[in-house]
Amino acid sequence: MLFVIPYPVIDPVLVDIGPFPIRWYALAYVAGIVLGWFYMKRLCAADRLWGAVRHPTPVSVDDLVVYVALGIVLGGRLGYVLFYNFSYYVSHPLEIVAAWNGGMAFHGGLIGTAIGMWIFARRAGVGFLSVADGVAAVVPIGLFLGRIANFIKPELWGRETDVPWAMVFPGAGPDPRHPSQLYEAGLEGIGLFVLLAVAIRLGALKRPGLSTGLFTAGYALARIVSEFFRQPDAQLGFLFGGATMGMLLSLPLLAIGLGLVAYALRGRRRPAALA
Repeated sequence: MLFVIPYPVIDPVLVDIGPFPIRWYALAYVAGIVLGWFYMKRLCAADRLWGAVRHPTPVSVDDLVVYVALGIVLGGRLGYVLFYNFSYYVSHPLEIVAAWNGGMAFHGGLIGTAIGMWIFARRAGVGFLSVADGVAAVVPIGLFLGRIANFIKPELWGRETDVPWAMVFPGAGPDPRHPSQLYEAGLEGIGLFVLLAVAIRLGALKRPGLSTGLFTAGYALARIVSEFFRQPDAQLGFLFGGATMGMLLSLPLLAIGLGLVAYALRGRRRPAALA
């Protein structure tokens, strides 16, 4: 009936060290944070990219990564609990801390990261938007790795389809589905990384809020498009009008992102002291 690409079954556990399994999922988070830390240090060391805007120093990025990592993990887990499976966790409160069983939400991680950046900005004496602009440039690295980990697990698979590149995912029934995790890896990871890298080379960091706005709006659009191919979470299903929770949570992000872009591109640049 159609050409179905065999799903490349990969053990979700990379290696077992005694009773402690090292999973690809956890490794994706660690690798994303480490690579993001390295890339942001490079960006912060290139003063020419920032112009007169006061920005984090390469040394201070070592502290920033701690705040961001905590924001990602705590915010991502709490976001999943509140937005995607609240009724279950109300009945099983001890499961809230069992993040190793899966269940992280990008939108919650974004809120947690924003709080961490705000605390760091106040302590480091730099503008919140300049911190956010640097972090926005590196987040697509983690998004790419995270979506690849979703594919390996496998989880968050796509809707049923007859496209030639469809796959039959273990645990998703006998019908071929979109490999939506790979769509998201391409759009949210590679696509956003390239967009922001080009924007930065064209001077985006000299306008506080521009990189953050491009990332926020770009992610929202990429997520909304991907949701048309991704199977909704079983406990939520489709919401009104065929929308999904991912779509609804992305709409405020789109509005915020467009607002930040407009703010950054207004007639004049912000004075360095306020950036």
